[in-house]
Amino acid sequence: MRFSLPRPTLALLALCAALAGCTEADAPATRDKPAADKAEPDPTPIVAPPANSLAGEWLKTRPGPEAKGCFTEERRPAVVETVTEHVLVDPETRDPKTGVVIAPATYRTTTQARIVSGGGRMWFASVCASQMTMARTAVLQRALWVRGLYDGPLDGQMSAATREAIRRYQTQRGLLSAELSLRAAREMGVVSWLETPEGP
Repeated sequence: MRFSLPRPTLALLALCAALAGCTEADAPATRDKPAADKAEPDPTPIVAPPANSLAGEWLKTRPGPEAKGCFTEERRPAVVETVTEHVLVDPETRDPKTGVVIAPATYRTTTQARIVSGGGRMWFASVCASQMTMARTAVLQRALWVRGLYDGPLDGQMSAATREAIRRYQTQRGLLSAELSLRAAREMGVVSWLETPEGP
């Protein structure tokens, strides 16, 4: 009886045999360690990717005249939480001899809205109007379209639909505004991270 292996299996066995036959002489030569008197150049620092939230872009005070770039002022809404409490009205009644509940306790439910943090005027670095050319606006529209936030024409016009898509993109990241922040523009490739902000 003749026994034969499939070609892929034979090829895999041949590869394993070839790898098993490797010796240290076949291994690539390792680089010599630098001499102790030669100083190694400082390593290039690795810049961490930006955090996922845009909430840190809020500034509580108006930027001074020395601040570069453009800033948008928004009224940040107050953060309100709803608290529901059950207040005891009448305690339960028990039989003094057996301890059996004769009448259950009654409660009143109260719901209150509490302000966790108040609103106020806030500022954030935004893209200057002079920077938002038609070409850059079209890049922005494509970036928002890819993220499923914009379905209008890619015409380079800062339309109401484009601003609504900006608002949706930034609101889900903690920046409630339809004005394009500088950070969001950089993340979407509209403005380079290395580009110096222009004046208003």
